[in-house]
Amino acid sequence: MEETDYREAYEAERLKCTDLAGRVADLEAENKELKGKLDRIHNNSLWKASRPFRRCVHWLIRQKDRLWNCGSFKGVLRKLDYKRRERAAMRQFGTASFPTQSQAEAERATVFPRMVKISILVPLWNNARKFQIEMLDSVMNQTYANWELCLADGSDEKHRYIEEICREYAERAGGRIVYKRLERNEGISGNTNACLKMATGEYIGLLDQDDLLHPSVLYEYVKAINRQGADYLYCDEITFKRGDINKMVTMHFKPDYAPDNLRANNYICHFSVFARELLDGNELFRTKFDGSQDHDMILRLTDNAKRIVHVPRPLYYWRSHSGSVASDISAKPYAIEAAKGAVAEHLRKQGYEHFVIESTRAFETIFRIRYQLAGSPKITIVIANKDHAEDLERCVTSILERSTYSNYEIVIVENNSSSEEIQKYYSRLLGYEYKKDCAVQRSGDNKITIVTYKGEFNYSAINNLGVSCASGEYVLLLNNDTEVITVNWMEELLMYAQRSDVGAVGAKLYYGDETIQHAGVVIGLGAHRTAGHVHYRQHRQNFGYMGRLSYAQDVTAVTGACMLLKKSLFTEVGGLDEGFAVSLNDVDLCLKLRAKGLLNVFTPFAELYHRESASRGSDDRGERAERYRRESERFREKWKKELEAGDPYYNPNFSLDRSDFSLRIDGAGS
Repeated sequence: MEETDYREAYEAERLKCTDLAGRVADLEAENKELKGKLDRIHNNSLWKASRPFRRCVHWLIRQKDRLWNCGSFKGVLRKLDYKRRERAAMRQFGTASFPTQSQAEAERATVFPRMVKISILVPLWNNARKFQIEMLDSVMNQTYANWELCLADGSDEKHRYIEEICREYAERAGGRIVYKRLERNEGISGNTNACLKMATGEYIGLLDQDDLLHPSVLYEYVKAINRQGADYLYCDEITFKRGDINKMVTMHFKPDYAPDNLRANNYICHFSVFARELLDGNELFRTKFDGSQDHDMILRLTDNAKRIVHVPRPLYYWRSHSGSVASDISAKPYAIEAAKGAVAEHLRKQGYEHFVIESTRAFETIFRIRYQLAGSPKITIVIANKDHAEDLERCVTSILERSTYSNYEIVIVENNSSSEEIQKYYSRLLGYEYKKDCAVQRSGDNKITIVTYKGEFNYSAINNLGVSCASGEYVLLLNNDTEVITVNWMEELLMYAQRSDVGAVGAKLYYGDETIQHAGVVIGLGAHRTAGHVHYRQHRQNFGYMGRLSYAQDVTAVTGACMLLKKSLFTEVGGLDEGFAVSLNDVDLCLKLRAKGLLNVFTPFAELYHRESASRGSDDRGERAERYRRESERFREKWKKELEAGDPYYNPNFSLDRSDFSLRIDGAGS
């Protein structure tokens, strides 16, 4: 290529980047202007007064959208079946889950090697009489007896009955209830810190004054402390209404400890119990984070913890009533800014700078975090291809025309194509005639490389060859039937892949009908009990289970259809296992990364279409079925221990036969 041609190519690339940057800047400015207008509307008195009416209208719209987004009559039936299963499962987790008399006696009689004392802290302020009594009863009814209840009361004179109730219960508790009336109310942080000063236990538990504990929660926690050496524990929780825990509003079945999830939202929430030594002489709650003091505390203490254990049972009951956060976050709007502040301080302590924390469309306290990129390292995009000229052209064109990140190259690994169309397209990409028998061919600007793989189709071997030809510090495995949607998709993936604790990063992929193809992979899911995609075939606008489609999160695996990771890591773990010629090679790679102690991350903020896989053909018959059976068997044997343990980010109360977070019924896997 002549020097003038290089200059023209450089200038064209510079202009394209400038144009994209300008478009992004314009969109950001427009977004700020719209946000200002929305703020003015939301502060208008008429808007506030019309809130009940809007809620009713929005509820009706959601019901219509839920049916519409099902996409078909079958989809509607699936949605109705999901609701049926949810109602059936609810019966397992209310009072029906309480221990029988004989079970309770057995738990009370259990002697653990470590009969640790747990001090439960409850800050009191103007609690309702009924709520106060029910909370105290839920502690008194614990089957594990070595507890201490510390009550610091900042209530006013109108609520003097709280002191009377507490002192009455203290007399019955044989010294296990410690009550103190405070001279003044110091807010939830100050009152809780006053409780802590009264506590003498090795472990500390946090209970809200209007909530309830399952009778076996302390027993289960102490069992985990003894068996697993837990120094921080939490459980699943249920939000209930009308004073009846069987009238459930939501059931939150949580993943095991997931730092990226925790930064995006306080999914741990209740019921936190931790070794007192984790405080390390620091305050439990900090008043500057009132409204989100628990999120701040959880971030700090989990950073210090050596063994965080999630007990996957609903053992905490969160009361929903007027004025509670469980009922509506807008009841405490200051909690939103406090939560952002807590996450920001945590990130700074972790060494991150120049990040941005934004509320997502799902919920005000579910956050999108934009991390600063460290430089602009080169990314090699590896695309395996055989024929399919139209698909490949759409994919490559979308990369070239829509990507704001400029430091990348595309390596196409050609595998036995025979069509004339693909030969012509390769020639257009290279800028000269493509030679079928040439091993490696590069375009004049080195932006495009075509590598020839002549063996039988083996997805792993093909991509391994492509990576071996990569000059980038990072490799991005990409299917030829994808199409870029988000212009900063590479930046969104790279901001996670750059971290030293992260292995692979995956994007959110849609079929052409705007339903989800990929939003993270769960091992053990599906008929073969190997791996499956969660939220599969949900509509693009769906928030997901507990908002999970709205924030970046830790997952066990991501799909190789769009996966970014460091080239050094890819090489270190041996690349894709060529024993998995077609299926499960991407999941296997992610598990090898996890075996090194690394996190794999799914981000919904890098979006692409994955157009053709919806109609690529079924794997459930013929030769394909046999091949998949063999690879599944090999996968189950190779990762037997991990499959038996279960996916840490997929609660064991969920069915393994469905991808929609349906609950297991009566303890079955169905």
